[in-house]
Amino acid sequence: MAVVIGAVACWFDLRTRRIPNFLTFGAAIVGIAYATVTHGFAGLLASVGGWGVGCAVFLPFFVLGGMGAGDVKLLAAIGAWLGPVIAFWAALYTMIVGGVMALALAVATGYLRQALTNLSLLLMHWRVHGIRPLSEITLAEARSPRLPYALPITVGTVVALWLR
Repeated sequence: MAVVIGAVACWFDLRTRRIPNFLTFGAAIVGIAYATVTHGFAGLLASVGGWGVGCAVFLPFFVLGGMGAGDVKLLAAIGAWLGPVIAFWAALYTMIVGGVMALALAVATGYLRQALTNLSLLLMHWRVHGIRPLSEITLAEARSPRLPYALPITVGTVVALWLR
């Protein structure tokens, strides 16, 4: 079911650059209910734990302005279906896949030099001011090409399920 949720999210994200709340919250609620009905209290704990891991891993990126809230909610919803351990691995594989896709997008659009300049600027900003958003390069302000992150989340989920 996690892959189906990811595929539907990809469809929305590729077309609208948004992942709707009815999908993310609905998938999380149904995942938690399903785990509870099929595995009792242990299922409830595992599902809520998976939701928490999915949310916790990507929340810092959202807070720093580098990721949309829908991406955080999507990984949390998928985590509700996978449980905490597989949700963690899905997040890790998502970050690897997302990095590769972002690099490919930067090369394909001629944005690589600017992306590296922005990364250097961000690291310098963090060194001087601490880890906080740099408004000039957050998602809200940046003019960079955008990667619909539901795609790497779904691929990361498939890899985590495949390798478990």
